[in-house]
Amino acid sequence: MTSTTASFLSTPASATDSSAPGSARSSHEAADAESPGRTNGGPSHDQPIPFVPPRRTRHRGPSVLESVISQTRPVYLPPKPKAEDRKHLKDWQTMMAHARAAEEKRKQEEELLAVEKERKRAETLEVWEKQVMPDIAAATKDKKLRKLWWNGVPPKLRGRIWAATVGNPLALSKDSYRPYISRARRAITAGKFPRQTLELIEDDIAGTMPSLRIFDAVHGPLYPDLKDLLCAWTIARSEESLSYVKGASHVAGMLLINMPVEQAFLAFRNLLDRHCIRSFYAGQSDDVSLNAEIFDTLLADLMPKVYYNFQKHHIPPTRYLPDWIVPIFLLHLPFETCARIWDLVLLEGDSFLFRAALGVLGVMEGRLYFPDQDELTQVLRGEDGTRGKGKARETVAEGGRYAQYGMSEEAVFDRIAAIDEWWKENTWMRLIQRELPDL
Repeated sequence: MTSTTASFLSTPASATDSSAPGSARSSHEAADAESPGRTNGGPSHDQPIPFVPPRRTRHRGPSVLESVISQTRPVYLPPKPKAEDRKHLKDWQTMMAHARAAEEKRKQEEELLAVEKERKRAETLEVWEKQVMPDIAAATKDKKLRKLWWNGVPPKLRGRIWAATVGNPLALSKDSYRPYISRARRAITAGKFPRQTLELIEDDIAGTMPSLRIFDAVHGPLYPDLKDLLCAWTIARSEESLSYVKGASHVAGMLLINMPVEQAFLAFRNLLDRHCIRSFYAGQSDDVSLNAEIFDTLLADLMPKVYYNFQKHHIPPTRYLPDWIVPIFLLHLPFETCARIWDLVLLEGDSFLFRAALGVLGVMEGRLYFPDQDELTQVLRGEDGTRGKGKARETVAEGGRYAQYGMSEEAVFDRIAAIDEWWKENTWMRLIQRELPDL
């Protein structure tokens, strides 16, 4: 520390006494009279000079270092000739400008599509309310109304329609949630609820649709209901000697967004008892393998090159189907895309899980020809190009793990529509009868 700085920091208290309450002079007068370094208008060498920190100036434009480092060549390579570097820099700037323009155009197109989608929903809402809602079961058999259903159920009606189409094949009481949640709460209070399972539930909730922030443990309005529902479900599953399955929180969360917790519990239990989904939740390896064989047969027929590449590099459906079917696509696809897939899973049954899976593979088909097992596995896990990139991770949180692959609602359903003529329900039934004759 310099002597002037030390003098300034150690200025005696008497220098500030004049501004204390009761002083005959104002603080301004005291400052003028006792300001150090002022004698007849000139600086005094006998008085300490206050330390004034240097003013920081904000640099505009590139720094000196940035101006000499090439932006088009790694620093560990020999420098380019100046003319070549200028040309490449100009090319790079042009490319980035085009990329920004393309991104802006894409966003505008998405906004227009969203507006058009809302307009169509408003137009069809009256049809839903007058022709579908009075008799939902009959509407599922009406060809015209089924076509309307394929375009997506209006969000405000999803709760009632999903509850009706899931049904109650388990014949559960409407009040069945109460005894299970009571047992779960008593077990937690007594310290008898398995701690490891409780931690697994908390961890599962933390990763459930994080972009919506409605299941956040601190501020999420639906967090208590989701935790209660999952704990009650865990107690119910224990009666079948089954444990908690990671990924269940996504399915329970989607139901809670659309219906009250008591109704969501009924729908949750009945939905997860459907054969295909139950196979993956119950860990029935034989049934999972048989479902995988059915999917492999469909994949070989629809996308033989992808099927061959998967076979060559040992990528069976059991590597990726469970990750899709357990959360019913909510980990990998945008929320609205998943909601529409759910609409059709509940209308068409298990077969639409396989159609949706084929549609997803179709959208990312160009990435599925890698001649390497690890790269294929990364793509299917949604890890391709995301590691170490904060922006990519934010995109994943907003639009699911496959957001980076352009997995929009339009892209997925365009692909599903493209295979509509190829898909034959009787082929599906034959495969089911062959692989799962006891179903």
